[in-house]
Amino acid sequence: MKLEQGQKLLFIGDSITDCDRAKPEGEGLFGALGKGYVSLIDALLQAVYPELGIRVVNKGIGGNTVRDLKARWQEDVINQEPDWLAVMIGINDVWRQFDVPLIKEWHVYIDEYEATLRELTAAVKPRVKQLVLMTPFYLEPNEQDKMRQKMDEYGSVVKRIAQEQGALFVDTQAAFNEVMKELYPATLAWDRVHPTQAGHMVLARAFLNAAGFEWKRAQ
Repeated sequence: MKLEQGQKLLFIGDSITDCDRAKPEGEGLFGALGKGYVSLIDALLQAVYPELGIRVVNKGIGGNTVRDLKARWQEDVINQEPDWLAVMIGINDVWRQFDVPLIKEWHVYIDEYEATLRELTAAVKPRVKQLVLMTPFYLEPNEQDKMRQKMDEYGSVVKRIAQEQGALFVDTQAAFNEVMKELYPATLAWDRVHPTQAGHMVLARAFLNAAGFEWKRAQ
């Protein structure tokens, strides 16, 4: 297990991370971590590794792109001083190119996406003990689908930056691909983007696997 006792683990991203988390702080009582993969990770860490006392914080905001993360990076990441930072961003950067193709100022093309993500991660890397980069995903098994192709390209950017930064890399698309061998995409996300609880568990499992979580750990 790579997480250590008393560490602060902060997640930042879009609606997939947000999932109705409390605003502005995203931690505390009454479901403050939201209803998605962040809350599942927190629950599993508390249940299986209670002695570690990992503090989990959710800073996801629905609709965000990497451009939005840049605007709030200082307040929602740097000022929080996390030990671990997990970033999953890019779905809206791609999606806006398809659902509102004529509103080009809402689009974040791949060059801006790569430059901004590299800038943000480089700025925070010396400040954290562990950086985790998670790919965006699209629950479409047809790899020739135009939006799936574009999402895979953005995922490749995340992988490249993770290698450059020495970050933990979580390939969420690959994790979903395995489950989609058996389940139709709408079973995991009605719009192929916003996951069901099972879809969020796929994300939680992928993150925890990267973190060295021992699923058969004896108590």
